Amino acid sequence: MRAMHHDNNLAKERLVQGGALALLLLMGGFVIAGPSGVLAWGENQRLLEQRHEKLAELEGQRDRLKNRVALLDSSKVDPDLAGELLRSNLNVARPDEMVMLIKR
Repeated sequence: MRAMHHDNNLAKERLVQGGALALLLLMGGFVIAGPSGVLAWGENQRLLEQRHEKLAELEGQRDRLKNRVALLDSSKVDPDLAGELLRSNLNVARPDEMVMLIKR
């Protein structure tokens, strides 16, 4: 009877150790190949660089738009910009002007 009890304890201990080992191996797998693991680090760095480039592009675009808005201030409208907008949006031209469309 005592040998059978000892075998049950040994089996439970091995089961617990096996479960702990499986859990540790799973955690190690996530450290290496998980979404924020060692293998994903290079991909994350590349995405970060792409987003910094896109951010710089958008900041430049924002600065150009800020300048254009400042030129359209109602108290001091830039006459060249106002003429450009009238011609492009309303197709307004004087009889002595020639319009040349440039594709961008």
